Amino acid sequence: MPNVSRHSSLTPAYTGRMSNNPIPALRLPDESMEPELTYRYIHDELMLDGSSRLNLATFVTTWMDPEAGELMSETFDKNMIDKDEYPVTAAIEQRCVCMVADLFHAENLRDDDPSTAIGVSTVGSSEAVMLAGLAMKWRWRDKFAGTDGDGWKSRTPNLVMGSNVQVVWEKFCRYFDVEARYLPMADGRYVVTPEQVVDAVDEDTIGVVAILGTTFTGELEPVGEICAALDTLARGGGPDVPVHVDAASGGFVVPFLHPDVVWDFRLPRVVSINVSGHKYGLTYPGIGFVVWRNSDHLPEDLVFRVNYLGGDMPTFTLNFSRPGNQVVGQYYNFLRLGREGYTSVMRTLSETAQWLSHELAAMTGPDNRPAFQVISDGSAIPVVAFKLVDGTKFTVFDVSSLLRGYGWQVPAYTMPDNASDVAVLRVVVREGFSANLARALRDDLVEVLAKLDKVGVGGFADEEHFAH
Repeated sequence: MPNVSRHSSLTPAYTGRMSNNPIPALRLPDESMEPELTYRYIHDELMLDGSSRLNLATFVTTWMDPEAGELMSETFDKNMIDKDEYPVTAAIEQRCVCMVADLFHAENLRDDDPSTAIGVSTVGSSEAVMLAGLAMKWRWRDKFAGTDGDGWKSRTPNLVMGSNVQVVWEKFCRYFDVEARYLPMADGRYVVTPEQVVDAVDEDTIGVVAILGTTFTGELEPVGEICAALDTLARGGGPDVPVHVDAASGGFVVPFLHPDVVWDFRLPRVVSINVSGHKYGLTYPGIGFVVWRNSDHLPEDLVFRVNYLGGDMPTFTLNFSRPGNQVVGQYYNFLRLGREGYTSVMRTLSETAQWLSHELAAMTGPDNRPAFQVISDGSAIPVVAFKLVDGTKFTVFDVSSLLRGYGWQVPAYTMPDNASDVAVLRVVVREGFSANLARALRDDLVEVLAKLDKVGVGGFADEEHFAH
């Protein structure tokens, strides 16, 4: 029999080194591998992941036009920070910032001068939040600087926000030494109220965070009412506190789905806004933006200038090197969809979400009692949050666990402080989650409820099980 080398196309795919000798996972292998073998080895392991398209826990985009994917693959190697070497990519980034600033009604925008848009692209909303928080803290420092510039050091800055904020706000406060003042939720109320905000602020409040599309339920906090309450407080001699809007989830939904809702820079008290392009901006992760009302709200001390990449460049980011392909993907979406396209997509997603919420409300459990109570129906942003009705013998954690057997990843979790005894499920309806998939999820939920009804009292999964 002729000797077949390992490089021959006749070598069986799974009877070489990969099958016979385990490949070390925690140290560099001693030998090299052929490209196709390396690909197959990693590809096969990744098959054990869940399907991203069926991951209804994430807000992050899991589908884009193939043409967008091709453009992004062509620009992986371009370093976004190197604006002198890649001037076209840099120009595209600034165009995206301008489009976001215009969408949110920022001040003093001029069609002939892209520099009038004050903002940056970021690695998701997490970096954007850090930058917005730093800008508010620096303006607070300037207010109490005193004659020697150190007057602020004897004071403690605080940030007022709901206990429903995304964890990045907790990180900001801890990393940058700001007191976090969390406003509690209540059973049946999962957003903050203007009254809570007014009671919590003082002279050392660097800002108030209002959320446009909460992570827990997708609800819109009353940004306009919060600003109005703070306006009244300031007119009466109270502290004059700025507002930042965390629009990570809703910033690319509300302008198209609810154009009459005033939440952005049309409110004079709103000084900055962050938004995630990789959520309802419909772009693969990770891309975000933070924009300011005008240059007055971005302290110059936070902007650095470097020239060692070939040209003098201002930079205000926590990250330095990152691929330019995310900005290119976002620019593709802006041009491809425009306002008409985004409106059409958001309406379709909202209709699918509301159909699903209607089906959930109609589902019955034992004794033909309603199985679920819908908390948010997908009409604010395309997110459906729901819980089991009181008295059900199994838990939302049981439902989530069984749905995984059908391929679905539907998160189960408890609500924030003062409502932590409420446990819910959440479905994020994204581009790629079709009406047909929504029907399939509905049908699988019906089967899951029937199976759980046959399990003994208490079900088989609980919060403690998932915690470990």
